[in-house]
Amino acid sequence: MVNYEHYTYKVTWSVEDQEFVGLCAEYPSLSYLDQERHAALQGITNLVKDIVADMEANGEKIPEPIAEKNYSGKFQVRITPELHRKLAIEAAEENVSLNRYVNYKLAS
Repeated sequence: MVNYEHYTYKVTWSVEDQEFVGLCAEYPSLSYLDQERHAALQGITNLVKDIVADMEANGEKIPEPIAEKNYSGKFQVRITPELHRKLAIEAAEENVSLNRYVNYKLAS
């Protein structure tokens, strides 16, 4: 059983709607609007809770919370040979490995 409280929630202001919008990263198609920030968070949380209960009742596969996933710390990215060369040159100029340089660039 998935704990809906472990999902990744956020609240942001919607200029278009002139309200706060509650969002859940694991359910990108869902949102909840409210004038109050706290109510938007509570609204999206309750909406996800209901969706998870519905999915469980129907035997559907429920997304795993991002916070509970294990990550290896490795992923592959395909880039052009020109960009690869450019990054290798920049790393060499900084006297660091390409891996460390790209890690730094991604973090900033």
